[in-house]
Amino acid sequence: MTPNEPLCECTVVHKEAVADAEKHLPERDILNRVSSFFKTLGDPTRITILCALDERELCVCDIACVLDMTVSAVSHQLASLRDANLVKFRRDGKTVYYSVADDHVKILLSSGIEHVKE
Repeated sequence: MTPNEPLCECTVVHKEAVADAEKHLPERDILNRVSSFFKTLGDPTRITILCALDERELCVCDIACVLDMTVSAVSHQLASLRDANLVKFRRDGKTVYYSVADDHVKILLSSGIEHVKE
């Protein structure tokens, strides 16, 4: 704790406030899944991939070129993003194209960027 951090000095539990907060908590399984979801987002390479995919779909080779990484390294990151339902893909012959999974991901990404710019 920092010296200027506000500290509650009251020793009374506000039972109504606690009950209200507990009533609105999601189930433990949901909390664990959300935590895992945000851990996936907690990697700069994966955020960069999502930013690159924000405007248009790209194949793995294109993403590797944008990030100056190997196709193998990009594929590993894309697997994590797929597992978290953050990206989707489609095949066109031998080429696999990736895109952002849905508007929720775009909103999270733009909100996060906007938040840290403030």
